[in-house]
Amino acid sequence: MAATESAMLALGTSAPAFSLKDVRDGKLHSVDSLTGPKGLLVMFICTHCPFVKHVEQELAKLGRDYRKSGIGIVAVSSNDADNYPDDAPDGLADQAKRVGFVFPYLYDESQEVARAYNATCTPDFFLFDGQRKLVYRGQLDSSRPGNSVPVTGTDLRAALDTVVAGRPVAQVQKPSIGCNIKWKR
Repeated sequence: MAATESAMLALGTSAPAFSLKDVRDGKLHSVDSLTGPKGLLVMFICTHCPFVKHVEQELAKLGRDYRKSGIGIVAVSSNDADNYPDDAPDGLADQAKRVGFVFPYLYDESQEVARAYNATCTPDFFLFDGQRKLVYRGQLDSSRPGNSVPVTGTDLRAALDTVVAGRPVAQVQKPSIGCNIKWKR
């Protein structure tokens, strides 16, 4: 299992626009429709990655815990579904149902959204404030498959709580680590 670090997009970057369909109901979502008054969390995930499997229950819990926080939450999968069929929309929809995701789960077939966000791995997290400026791009927590550290979401939750409280997020952030995004050839 090869590990790839997130590229750590520059803090202050504006949230790139996108318009993608939810894998469950086909409803179209955009940055405009998803951003809450406090901000937006964009998570690049997929079905087959062992790093995502390791944290997917925490991602579902995070969605439930912050549902009414004023921060919009969305998951995006950008993997090449031709070569990774588990990451096709049907597999993503099954994952969302099985795990209980309460946020939209979008499929980025063209991979343009992943490129716009400079997403490099799954999971990769991008938290924007209410002005859609990037304030956090880092790890969920220090847990990794096989390292015996419990999955808590500590790092991302601290950033979310800080944004909800209207305070600045700490500038020192640890990159997320996961499987590389499966780019089309």
